[in-house]
Amino acid sequence: MKPLTIEWIEKAEGDYASAYRELRARKHPNYDAACFHAQQCIEKYLKARLQEAEIPFTKTHDLSVLLDLVLSIEPFWEAFRSQLRSLSSYAIEYLYPGQSADKVMARQMVAICRDLRKTIRVSMGLET
Repeated sequence: MKPLTIEWIEKAEGDYASAYRELRARKHPNYDAACFHAQQCIEKYLKARLQEAEIPFTKTHDLSVLLDLVLSIEPFWEAFRSQLRSLSSYAIEYLYPGQSADKVMARQMVAICRDLRKTIRVSMGLET
C-alpha cells in the first residue's frame, strides 16, 4: 500500500475514534462533532481508495463528488449514494449556528460511517 494511502487511512481512523468518543460521552456529548467526524472518516477513506488507485481528486468535502470518481473502480458503491449524501451535510452545515445534531442523528450517522468504513476496508484488503 502506498505511504500516502496509509496516511489517509490513519487520519480516517482518528476521525472514526473521535465520532464514537463523542457519541458515547456521558458528560457534555457533542453530537455535531460525532456527525462531523463520521463524515470526515468516510471522506478520508474514499480519498484513500482513490489515492491507492491513482485516481486524482480535488479538495472537496462532498462525498457524492468522491463517489462519482470511485465508481470507475467500485461500481457497486453506487448503492451508498443516499447514505453519502446524508453524511455530506455534516461536513459544513452543522459546524455553524443554525443547525444542531441530536443523539438520534448522531447514532444514525455513526452507524452509516461504521458500515461504509467496513465496506471500504474490505475493498482495500484491510482488517475490519
